[in-house]
Amino acid sequence: MQTLTELWNYYAQNYSYVWEEFYRHFLMSAYGVLFAAIVGIPIGIFIARHAKLSHWVFSITNVIQTIPSLAMLAVLMLVMGLGPNTVVTSLFLYSLLPIIRNTYTGIRSVDHALIESGRGMGMTKFQLLRMVELPLSLSVIMAGLRTALVISISIATIGAFIGAGGLGAIIIRGTNVTDGTAIILAGAIPTALMAVVADLGMGWLEKRLAPQGSK
Repeated sequence: MQTLTELWNYYAQNYSYVWEEFYRHFLMSAYGVLFAAIVGIPIGIFIARHAKLSHWVFSITNVIQTIPSLAMLAVLMLVMGLGPNTVVTSLFLYSLLPIIRNTYTGIRSVDHALIESGRGMGMTKFQLLRMVELPLSLSVIMAGLRTALVISISIATIGAFIGAGGLGAIIIRGTNVTDGTAIILAGAIPTALMAVVADLGMGWLEKRLAPQGSK
């Protein structure tokens, strides 16, 4: 009960600070996924067309995914220095695998008969991609973005160790004071809520974008 009272008092006294760090945390996560989508979706489409390259691409992205997040930040920090740009780059790298894999899977799972029908109607490769393949695989691609965003929100928490701010800064502050449980919760609860809301929101979009016959 005392911890809940302290938590409420912390929010009441530091509302603007918590909101600022919440916003910063979300922006770092969103930018990392956005940049990964800009790069990863075209790569996924390309390797779906050239399946022999998929093994190499997935091997590279799998290796990136196995690197511990603190080690990744430490290496990037040596090149890019401290701050949010280093965290965004790290999140970009971690987001590539789910986005590329789901894009590849979505494009490859489109019914070949539909593609042949489109070719029979005289569609070009770009028209097939825009009007047939992407609409039918969009829900699968969204599932990859959903996974990437939730992962990014969790990893962005440790960005505070390199001066990037975010909700991790509140958690670290709580660990550095005596009886800082309430402060730790003040950073951990919004982080968990952000991840849950992002997951539910992206899940809703995923269902909305699913082909009518698969709903």
